Amino acid sequence: MDFVMKPIGVIHSPFSDKAHTPIQSNRSQARGQVEVLPEYTPGLQDLEGFSHIYLLYVFHRSDGFSLLVHPFLDDELHGLFATRHPCRPNPIGLSVVRLLVRRDNKLEIEGVDVLDGTPLLDIKPYVTDFDVRTDVRTGWYSSRSKK
Repeated sequence: MDFVMKPIGVIHSPFSDKAHTPIQSNRSQARGQVEVLPEYTPGLQDLEGFSHIYLLYVFHRSDGFSLLVHPFLDDELHGLFATRHPCRPNPIGLSVVRLLVRRDNKLEIEGVDVLDGTPLLDIKPYVTDFDVRTDVRTGWYSSRSKK
């Protein structure tokens, strides 16, 4: 089964080099802009009422993948699906960013962790009733996060 997805816009950021891009949006204070294609602008109605949004996008400069990877914060090999490594079978990325302001089809955001020109697949609002979990386990990362 194949799926064809078309970008609904593009993410603009100050980052052009993978090596200098933050590893996660919550570790970034960088500002950027989401430019939604004009035909999707009506879908942005009421988005400005949310402080944070999810951006789903394509890792457009990611090449290939391995099922075992060294994540950015660990020297041990882990299964790809137990990490947030960008080289994936389906190179889909996910970031939670702060929505600063909406101007027509442009969203000013903070917490950018993607390369400039990243194709945007979707936007979803961050809703604490749905998205915050308190009974979580963080696997291998739990021992790493205490270092």
